[in-house]
Amino acid sequence: MDVDEALVVMYYYLRRKRRKTAKERKYWVHPILRERFSLGTFQNLITELRSDEIKFFNYFRMSITTFNHLLAQISVSINYQNTRFRDCICTEERLAIFLRYCASGCSFKELHYSYRVGVSTISKICKKISSTIWDVLRDEFMQIPDNERKWLEIAKSFDMKANFPHCLGAVDGKHIRVVKPNNTGSMYFNYKDYFSFVLLAVVDSEYRFIFMSVGSYGKECDSSIFKESTIWKKLNDGSLNIPKPRPLHATLQNDMPYVLVGDEAFPLSTNLLRPFGGTHLDHMKKIFNYRLSRARRYVECAFGILANKWRIFHRPLDVHPDTAIEIVKACTVLHNFVREKDGLNFEDIHYAAENPMQEQVQLQNCNPRGGPIANDIRSEFANYFVSTIGSVPWQPEAHG
Repeated sequence: MDVDEALVVMYYYLRRKRRKTAKERKYWVHPILRERFSLGTFQNLITELRSDEIKFFNYFRMSITTFNHLLAQISVSINYQNTRFRDCICTEERLAIFLRYCASGCSFKELHYSYRVGVSTISKICKKISSTIWDVLRDEFMQIPDNERKWLEIAKSFDMKANFPHCLGAVDGKHIRVVKPNNTGSMYFNYKDYFSFVLLAVVDSEYRFIFMSVGSYGKECDSSIFKESTIWKKLNDGSLNIPKPRPLHATLQNDMPYVLVGDEAFPLSTNLLRPFGGTHLDHMKKIFNYRLSRARRYVECAFGILANKWRIFHRPLDVHPDTAIEIVKACTVLHNFVREKDGLNFEDIHYAAENPMQEQVQLQNCNPRGGPIANDIRSEFANYFVSTIGSVPWQPEAHG
C-alpha cells in the first residue's frame, strides 16, 4: 500500500468514526419527553377538555361521546402494555394525537413539543391509528349500497332535495396536495404544477361518502382513474344491484336509467351524466346544466366539509405516500362516522358552500365525449327538465 492509498484509508476511517460518534445518543430519554406524565398535553389539557363539551368538540372535531365510542372501537385492535423499561403510550393518547394532527393540520414536530412524544413515535402512531380507524369503521360507515331499496332511498332524497330524479350519487375527484415523494420523478406532478394524488368519491344527498378511492398519481386524468375504480367496474358488470330503468315520472312512457352525476371531467355514459359543453348553449341545455349542478353540489360541499373539519387538507401532506393515503382514508370514514354520531353542523355546510375544498383542483378533462345512447339519455333528461311536469318555478332565472 503506497502513501496515497494509506491516506485515503485513514480519511474514510476517521470519517466513519466521526459519524459513529455523532450518532451516539446523548440521552436515553430526552428530558423534555421524560416530563410527559407531568407536563404533557394529554395528561393536562385533555383532562380539562373533558369537562367542557364545546371546547372538546373544537379541539377534536367530535363530541366526547363520539370520541369515547371511537376509542372503544379501535381499542379492540390496539392494546399496548407497559414494559420493565418504559411505560407505553395508551390507546386514548394515541387517538388524541392522531385526531389533533388531522383536526389542526399541525406538524409532527409541533405535536412532539406539546404532547412530549418523539417525532418518529408520532409518525408511527398516526400511521397505525389511521389504518386501524379505516379497518374498524369502513364496513359500517363506508359501504356502497348493495341492494335496490338502498339505492332507491338515495334517488328519492336527491329528487326531493335537488330536484334531480334517478340520481344515485354525485361523483367528483380532488387533488390532495403532497410534498414531492422521494424517487418518484413526475408521477405525482399534476397539470396545475404541483405534486398530488387523487381522491375520487361518490356522495349522497346527506353529504355522506358512499364510495371513495385514493392514491392515483396526480398526473393521471379522470377517465383512467374513474374507469379503474371499483364502483365503475361494478356499475358496468351489474353487481351494484341498482334499480332497473323506469320513467322519470308516472305519466311518462320512456324508461330511463338511474345515474351518477359529475362535472366536465367525467366521461358521459349511460349511467353517468355530465354537463353539456360549449359556450353557446340553447335554453334546454342551460337548464339541464343548472339542474345537474344542483345535484352535483353535494359532493363539492362534502369535500368542503371534509376539509373544514380536518385541517390537514389545508396544507401539503409531508409524509410517505402510503401513510398519506391511510390518513385520507381515515378522514373520509371519520367524516361519515362523526356525521352519523354527532349530526350535521349547519356551519360546516355554510362554510363548505362558501369555501370549496381549499388548495384542491378539479380533475383533468381527458375524455369529454359519450356515445350516441349516452347522448340520447342526457337529452331525455334535458327535455324532462323543461317540460311542464319536470320543470321547477325558479329555474328560468336561476340558470342565468
